[in-house]
Amino acid sequence: MDVKKLMLVDDEEGIRRFLGLSLEDMGYEVATAANGREALELFDSFRPSIILTDIKMPVMDGIELLQQVKTISPDTEVVIISGHGDLELAIEALKHDAADFITKPINNDVLEISLERLIEKIGMKQQLREYTENLERLVEEKTQRIVDLERQTAASRVMEGLSSALTNVANEVESESGLFNELPCLVSVHNRNQEIVAANALFKERLGHFIGEKSYSIFEGRGAECVDCPVRKTFATGKGQRSKEILVSEIGERIPVSVYTAPIHNTEGELDLVLEISVDMTELARLKEELLTTQLKFQRLFDEAPCYISVQNPDLTIAEVNRRFKEDFPDAEGRHCDEVHQYCGAPCHECLVTKTLEDGESHQMETVVTTAAGENKNILVWSAPIRNAFGAITQVMEMSTDITEIRRLQDHLTSLGIMLGSMSHGVKGMLTALDGGIYRLESGMRKEDPEKIAQAMETVKTMIVRIKKMILDILYYAKSRALEAEVVDVKEFLTGVADIVRDRAEGAGIAYECVFGDGLETMEVDSSAFSAALVNFLENAVDACAARRNGSPRVALRAASKGPAVEIVVEDNGMGMDRETREKIFTLFFSSKGRKGTGLGLFISNQTIEHHGGSINVDSEPDKGTSFIITMPRRLPDSARQAPSQPGECE
Repeated sequence: MDVKKLMLVDDEEGIRRFLGLSLEDMGYEVATAANGREALELFDSFRPSIILTDIKMPVMDGIELLQQVKTISPDTEVVIISGHGDLELAIEALKHDAADFITKPINNDVLEISLERLIEKIGMKQQLREYTENLERLVEEKTQRIVDLERQTAASRVMEGLSSALTNVANEVESESGLFNELPCLVSVHNRNQEIVAANALFKERLGHFIGEKSYSIFEGRGAECVDCPVRKTFATGKGQRSKEILVSEIGERIPVSVYTAPIHNTEGELDLVLEISVDMTELARLKEELLTTQLKFQRLFDEAPCYISVQNPDLTIAEVNRRFKEDFPDAEGRHCDEVHQYCGAPCHECLVTKTLEDGESHQMETVVTTAAGENKNILVWSAPIRNAFGAITQVMEMSTDITEIRRLQDHLTSLGIMLGSMSHGVKGMLTALDGGIYRLESGMRKEDPEKIAQAMETVKTMIVRIKKMILDILYYAKSRALEAEVVDVKEFLTGVADIVRDRAEGAGIAYECVFGDGLETMEVDSSAFSAALVNFLENAVDACAARRNGSPRVALRAASKGPAVEIVVEDNGMGMDRETREKIFTLFFSSKGRKGTGLGLFISNQTIEHHGGSINVDSEPDKGTSFIITMPRRLPDSARQAPSQPGECE
């Protein structure tokens, strides 16, 4: 797939023409379509790597086109173009795996940055796919080499059992015909006088014509009184012998061999001759050395690969891991994958290893794992089967690439665009109300109507306060402002926060309680930001209880002194969460509420608490409820008194 091939889909001909020219100036090969159905008809012949599509179009809109394209070609990246009023649709598109969205009017610089980021992403996927294919080929080649070596060794040992079927072997060897002249080893026949009476063609070629010579004369260091020569011991015991010897060729070359002898009986059952087969060990030693060298090279490649690699057994236990994997997930061998990745013993909902074992195909997915140090990481995972010589899958290799930093940068840029788009609409509405207030103020002043002037002033003040708060939110969440620290009475502050949500909870028939321990005293916080974060947790608790709709729903806000810290707990007995949801609740745009949630609230609340130097632990089980345990320092650390750095900002 050519990464520079791009399809532009928009029902406005002017946008297709002028934006298409801009894209071609950027170096892209561009094809255009007026709607989703036309784009699908063009897709197979053009095969773009990136699709840039408007969200609202006749015949087939951008959302449906996105879903169809991801079904046909999951690797194709789709960028959504949206108007200012399409925020909800844009979020829906991102939940269907859209790569990015850009608002109208389109800024060419923003578009170019977004496309360059997608090209990097596509390139990384292709590179990882090549890594996987190369590793599969290498494993297959070396497995076949090991099988060939095992077959050669087995063939040598089988020679010991041939003596019972070799009554006519002497004639075959003498006439230089039959099986023994085809064997890739040295074959000779010896009589009771320990004389060589026959030999195959390879024997004569390598050692010369020894017919009539003593059996031991072909071995290095064997004299006339060789009591332990293989042929002599076979005549003495009547049984086949095995030994390691050195042969000397006709040109003086020393040949290490494994010697096997077998007795040959005549028709009366008497031991008449001895068959001797010598297998050249030089080639086997060379192959073993080459195999060892290859294994070392493979191990270095395995360990130095810039990604996590694990080999898993059919029972999902880990058989082997590379160095990078060991650094973040130590002591992994012998354990299950879900244990190593801190999944509390619960297998993945869509286990790639299980899928590969079932269908023998490679699979991929993106997920979040937790390292031994407690760090959450976004990873892109590929699986590939490892087969034996008979084609059966014996193990599965799993390769994972850490894309946490990429996701963090993407999340920041995307959230910045969504926040600015959403808040700009809010500011526009408040400015309209402010204009109305000013108009009423001027009207009241002309008519000298004090009541009208007072009402107008109240409206103007209210709008100014709302605009100021929204601007501060933009600065805090988009540009990262410093905390406005103040010392608050903990019990009084939490009581005020609880009262904000109390009416909503009690109105839904949910029991609502506050339990504050002794010694809470004071703490230093940005009361506006921290209050908004706690309200978010409480509202989510109320929603979780309302969604369950059975039993006796209950929400509680608890607080206790923990020395230099305050522990605040928001708990409910609502619907609860499974392991996958717990892992992703603080991820941007992740929401378990469907279209009712934007996936922004808990993401922002988590950032607020981390900025205060606090931490959050989540304890939850499906149908049993959830507890958010928030630990906050009583005094802000020095780092919290400065604005946190964001991607792209200068320190």
